[in-house]
Amino acid sequence: MKNNILIIDDDTDLSFVITDMLEGYGYNVTSVESAGQAFEILCRTSFDLILLDINLPDFTGFEVCKELRSVSNVPVIFASARTSESDRITGFDIGGDDYLPKPYSMAELFSRIKALLRRAYGNAEEQEPIVFGNVRVDISSRSVTKNGVPVALSLKEFDLLACLCEHTGTAVSKEDLFSAVWGTFSDVEPSTLAVHIRWLREKIEDDPASPCYIKTVYKIGYKLEAE
Repeated sequence: MKNNILIIDDDTDLSFVITDMLEGYGYNVTSVESAGQAFEILCRTSFDLILLDINLPDFTGFEVCKELRSVSNVPVIFASARTSESDRITGFDIGGDDYLPKPYSMAELFSRIKALLRRAYGNAEEQEPIVFGNVRVDISSRSVTKNGVPVALSLKEFDLLACLCEHTGTAVSKEDLFSAVWGTFSDVEPSTLAVHIRWLREKIEDDPASPCYIKTVYKIGYKLEAE
């Protein structure tokens, strides 16, 4: 059964990108721009998770969450440019399950959504580890081993590897990788992707200069080759 996700955010461009990403992974997604629209649709439709902005045109996300918690325990992820400690504490105190500061990468958002759905509804979202050569990638636990030894990856390095694993054997464009890992609206330099690919190869390839797994696809991007 597909999970139903509601996005409450007046940033329609961002909501479109999130919807496109989640639908690509098989979720049913509904997006609204205001608290009023959210309350209207919640009266007739149930959702498995809500992604909630704080700064809405009519009410705040905090007010929406308070109202929700009076009638429902649906998992809520606050996603907001308001990143102060007091806002985070308020979000958790009134019943939020997670708090994701903007800007965020699509890979991190997807990971948080999967983790929260797992906690709320069980392990239906667990994925089988991906193994190639002497490397084992467990996306569910965000862990990587090489020859049975844990490999220490940064958050972005793991997100990048996870994105390639999700599309094993298929070329992923630089634009799609950059969007998934750093976010569509990130101001990070484009060369950052190439730097992280190099770092990733140095950690998982036996010969980083002649990679067997993370291949460059000329004029497109990169792909993961896993036998």
